Amino acid sequence: MEQYYDKLMECVLEGEEEEAVEITRAEIENGTDPLDIVQKCLVPILDDVGDKFSKLEIFLPDLIMSADVAKAVKDEIRAHLLSSSNDSESAGKVAIGTVQGDVHDIGKNIVATLLEVNGYEVIDLGNDVAPYAFIETAKRENVDIIALSSLLTTSMPYMVDVLKTMEGLGIRDQYKVIVGGGPVSAEWAESIGADGYSNDANEAVELCRKIMAERKAG
Repeated sequence: MEQYYDKLMECVLEGEEEEAVEITRAEIENGTDPLDIVQKCLVPILDDVGDKFSKLEIFLPDLIMSADVAKAVKDEIRAHLLSSSNDSESAGKVAIGTVQGDVHDIGKNIVATLLEVNGYEVIDLGNDVAPYAFIETAKRENVDIIALSSLLTTSMPYMVDVLKTMEGLGIRDQYKVIVGGGPVSAEWAESIGADGYSNDANEAVELCRKIMAERKAG
């Protein structure tokens, strides 16, 4: 897998979307677990890209290009998982997005990817999402969980707005709300009344799994 990792990293950084999909397909056909590709290759690569962006080693066009390649790889993996799955039952439905005032989405994209390959239906609202857009989507799509991401401290108050708006509409108890992102903490999540906090993508999947188990248990 090391050779694949190096080649995928090269594709992501250079925007080679078609080649990234081809080598991913070949890696899966050679017997590599698709989930291993996500967790051991795609997630670390996107973490590295995000780190390069924060250090100004790459710029916004590069970040967008890399995200497009990662999405193509994710779609290939998801298609394979769906075609080989004997269990069509959804693990749950999640509306996810980066809150208003923040256009960062690498971390959010990683979480969305891991949720999808673990059987969740994901409605990705993108970035700079207004508070009511989360609520409107949750109601329309009948989601189980609303996942809010923020990479800027200046955008974190919009997480509060989502929760307060839900309370004002009398629908707070209908949905579980989880939060995450660089400046977000477990203490912050508790202080605003969120239902959970995750430090990374793997933890987010485990948190959603726990929430869904509790919902099904009644």
